[in-house]
Amino acid sequence: MDQARYLAFDRAVADHVATVTLRGPGKGNAMGPDFWRECPQLFSELGRDDEVRVVLLRGSGAAFCYGLDLLAMAGELGALAAPGAAAVERARLLDVIEGMQRALHAVFSCKKPVVAAVHGWCIGGGLDLAAAADLRVCSGGARFSLREVKLAIVADVGSLQYLPHLIGEAATRELAFTGKDIDANRALALGLVSEVFADDDALFSGAHRLAQQIADNPPLVVQGIKRVMNRRIEGEIASGLREVAAWNAAFLGTEDLGEAVAAFAERRPARFTGR
Repeated sequence: MDQARYLAFDRAVADHVATVTLRGPGKGNAMGPDFWRECPQLFSELGRDDEVRVVLLRGSGAAFCYGLDLLAMAGELGALAAPGAAAVERARLLDVIEGMQRALHAVFSCKKPVVAAVHGWCIGGGLDLAAAADLRVCSGGARFSLREVKLAIVADVGSLQYLPHLIGEAATRELAFTGKDIDANRALALGLVSEVFADDDALFSGAHRLAQQIADNPPLVVQGIKRVMNRRIEGEIASGLREVAAWNAAFLGTEDLGEAVAAFAERRPARFTGR
């Protein structure tokens, strides 16, 4: 694979482990147009690469991922999600949402297991991304938030579909309804992560050891395990993704969404009216 083709990711392969590092230009590896365009292509290529047996996914800098890059995506999404948008804009918004869903579903459906190593913040779309991985580990300073409700958005690219299979219905609803932040210990208690490491250096070393343990096993058997386990839940996930894409294409353009964006820009609490 030609690294020069990727703007949102770095990748390196050693001993059958592909380390994929988020490096989006937005703060905290926020997910902009390059991420959504490149993610499905990258994970499809990793799935076909016989040198790769497992993928280790991590963030660069101080965080795993801050989620959607609102500034970078505002141009594409703003007009489509505006109150009173015409049917043609709604149809285009549906296409955009489904394209973003496919980008993260490429992680879930990658033939090779994906281990997410989470440090710092893992917010919104970043949590969608981590939830699409097969395994998650984190450092003690990691923080997680399913924050879309604070932006007057139904989370629409995977968390509401993947998380119930990881942490259960009640915990998923708690995180989705409140938009609250949880720390590494709560994430471990919920089963969102399987191990918490003392600090970031220990995390990346430990995550690589975990990935190497997987890579040392028979690759076709490991791929078979992922295929069989994914098949149990993929129909339910696909149905849920279609439902939320249709919902947001129809109802995303609310006054509350405009208020959420304004409050974010003005650094003040939002005042939602249900309109």
